[in-house]
Amino acid sequence: MSQLPKVRSALPPRDLAAYTTAQLNVQFPDPNPVRVDDLMSALPNALLRLEYCFAQVDNKYFFDGATAIFNHLHGDQYAMWLYFLSNEIFRQDGDPAICSKLFLLNKALHACDIFYEVALPDIFLLVHPLGTVLGRAEYSDYFVAYQRVGVGSNKDIYPQFGSHVILRPGAAVLGNCTIGHHCQIATETLVLDSDVPNHTLVIGAPGQTRMKPNTAPYPLWRTA
Repeated sequence: MSQLPKVRSALPPRDLAAYTTAQLNVQFPDPNPVRVDDLMSALPNALLRLEYCFAQVDNKYFFDGATAIFNHLHGDQYAMWLYFLSNEIFRQDGDPAICSKLFLLNKALHACDIFYEVALPDIFLLVHPLGTVLGRAEYSDYFVAYQRVGVGSNKDIYPQFGSHVILRPGAAVLGNCTIGHHCQIATETLVLDSDVPNHTLVIGAPGQTRMKPNTAPYPLWRTA
């Protein structure tokens, strides 16, 4: 990506890099401080990825009808930003220590655990994701994670998600699972080593699971 991002932000790119850098150096005052220029090589691509993602969200705080909006004081958005930036530095073979600091800053600020090597899709949404852990699953576009969501392995096998999957508060998907397209995992529901067919709402825990048709589109996506 070489074009300049069109996202509307209260902070110009270099000021945004300086803002994040200051947070990193306060949080991690080690002998190797992060410099603004350490973030600048990855920042344009990270902003372009953020712009593309936010432009799919049908919410005035993310998209105003013409331009994506990024507010560094919007917690959900900033959690997504720290992921985009850490992952972009990782993709560019940048300093692993900086990636780790960005990952840990996200945990400190938002209690949000998304390691920088995790490959989230181009289009996803975090909704007040306090206590959310997203592991090394195979994700698809239009993925939504609420608070206290858990995605992880069982016996070193991770889930696979189709597109338009929603994990409601407290939901967990662990192990050898294939979650189909247009599925919802209900609040406090655990899916463990199980498959879920397309267009399904899952409620309950293993042995007590109920499945219902999931027909209502998620209201915060601009496209079907």
